[in-house]
Amino acid sequence: MHLLYEEGGDIKIATVQSASGSGDAESWQATSLSGKKIKLKAKEVWVRFENPDPKLVMDDAATLSSEIDLQLLWDCAPKEEFGLIDVSQEYFGSQANITQQVSLAIALQGAPIFFRRKGRGRFQRAPLEQLQAGLAAIERKKQELEQQTLWQEDLIAGVFPEALKSQARQLLFSPDKNTLAYKALIAACTETGESPPKLMIRCGAIESPLDYHQGLFLKAHFPHGAGHDVAMVVDQAAYAAALAQLEVAQVQAFSIDDSGTTEIDDALSVTALANGAHRIGVHIAAPGLVIVKDSPLDQVARARMSTVYFPGDKITMLPDAVITQFSLDEGEARPALSIYVDIDSVGQVISDTLQMRAELVPIAANLRLEHLEDKVSEASLLEERSDYPYRQELAILWQSAKHLHALRQEKRIANGLRAEQLGVIDPNALARDFHFQITVVNGVERVEISPRQRGSILDTIVAEWMIYCNSASGKLLADHGLPGLFRTQKGWGPLRTRMQTTPGPHEGLGLDYYAWCTSPLRRYSDLVNQWQLIALAKHGVTAKMVAPFPPRDATLMGIAADFESCYQAYGEYQDRLEKYWCLRWIAQDEVPKRVHVRHLKEGMSRVEPIPLHLPIPELASHPRMTRAEVLVSDIDLLQLSAGVRVLQIESLDAPKADHEPVSEVPEDDVSAS
Repeated sequence: MHLLYEEGGDIKIATVQSASGSGDAESWQATSLSGKKIKLKAKEVWVRFENPDPKLVMDDAATLSSEIDLQLLWDCAPKEEFGLIDVSQEYFGSQANITQQVSLAIALQGAPIFFRRKGRGRFQRAPLEQLQAGLAAIERKKQELEQQTLWQEDLIAGVFPEALKSQARQLLFSPDKNTLAYKALIAACTETGESPPKLMIRCGAIESPLDYHQGLFLKAHFPHGAGHDVAMVVDQAAYAAALAQLEVAQVQAFSIDDSGTTEIDDALSVTALANGAHRIGVHIAAPGLVIVKDSPLDQVARARMSTVYFPGDKITMLPDAVITQFSLDEGEARPALSIYVDIDSVGQVISDTLQMRAELVPIAANLRLEHLEDKVSEASLLEERSDYPYRQELAILWQSAKHLHALRQEKRIANGLRAEQLGVIDPNALARDFHFQITVVNGVERVEISPRQRGSILDTIVAEWMIYCNSASGKLLADHGLPGLFRTQKGWGPLRTRMQTTPGPHEGLGLDYYAWCTSPLRRYSDLVNQWQLIALAKHGVTAKMVAPFPPRDATLMGIAADFESCYQAYGEYQDRLEKYWCLRWIAQDEVPKRVHVRHLKEGMSRVEPIPLHLPIPELASHPRMTRAEVLVSDIDLLQLSAGVRVLQIESLDAPKADHEPVSEVPEDDVSAS
């Protein structure tokens, strides 16, 4: 005897091996068609039969079930609950055979839209409204599947469907994985073996790998666009009122930056005093005098946290109109927060001479590195006939910068670190600064990458005096018990440098206090610290009572965490785009391309003329700074990778100057940009 039953939603047949009990308590030991030993009870069995062969019955029933008209079956079925035998007689007639009964069982079990399951072998037809809704859903699903198939075919063929063009970026950067469009895209990628961005570039949905990298970043950090609202401007009445309270400084200040700098945050001045002494002024643009905490402009700056720099462009923290109003541009007297300190005739800082005040500072000149750097040398600074501006001031600043640097190195040594050499260490060392110039030639973008060695006299002047300003500002905040955003570095490991709201040493720089304050137009941390310093400059010892952020302010702690997170993400994006343009530089001429690399560590090497790091396992066992000639090919601008084949390994005695720096020096403190 054979038994028809249901298991896991599937209709199955088993052959009885033995039976026990009787009536409703009857049970059987049986073997399924797959050979599985099972035990069935009477209530689990739908139909019992002797002939024909169960495998033949199941095969024929599976074929016949696909031919059953479910709508007709629904029409034939009674409104009340029914069993398999009852409905089989209605549909096939009173002589329905076992194959037909099994086919109906398969059909009923697989048609939940038409029939509700009421128990083993028991069903009830669905209400008309439910049936109609279910059939409509099936039809809709069928149409959707057809649409998905059409889109998939278009994508495979390299045509991006017109209906999907408006959602192309969302589909790539923040897709809803339940949509037909996404399913079509993934199915097409599976068939072609391409990644979604690669397929979408081939289809013209996005322009290039650069468009992909930029879009990914903008979606994560600027989902509403990187542009500023044109309505975001400084309130002119508040601006005029703030300036009316400021005295004009009796100095002629000048800035030192590269030609691409539009946010001029800082300037310097030198004023002669008696007995060969001089007063050095460090003047920082002061948007904090007008932009107040929680104002609309503050909310814009807080949301962005920093200007984003990358080759060919930047995304500014503040609107251009605001930057223009506060940038220390030549020919203007601009609001600034100034720190003054006196130095003696040999350039050493005279203790207890530090002053800070908000004022209008006349900006006499914006000096540009490209026009001046090659002219400034130890010899030319001493030569009165030197034909460049501010020679005397630069000579005084250089002399004092050397003293500031020496004092920091004493602290570094006391912290267990080696002293850093002053100036350009080795003209053959790997350059660490680069200028990316992107142009369009015959409709094709080309990139030129120009290396620049750090450590020139102008670099050192700007770096040392900005470091001094940040250190002095941090000390002022600490001495008056004002919280701020302090940059600290202590110990070793990847998390040794951090932002915190209480003062602490920066061992790498050799400083007891360090707070970023010199770039309030492009870093939110500096703007926050400027608010605190302005309160100190205006109110002195009572500053804690009026400062925007009182001690142990939870908001300030949140800003510190958010700033670090954003600043790291922006830095990673800058590195990513620099790597992209470095690979473009290699690919824009003939590929494979021969270049020289220097091994750094663990098989990672850097291409000599550009800031491109590539893994080269063959060099992993060689000493640091080993030089090799390699062939670069197989460039993937989406994955930002390339294939490298070593042609020749050269020996090279690496000077210490080529080692990676052990201290963290902020961007605005190591260059004039």
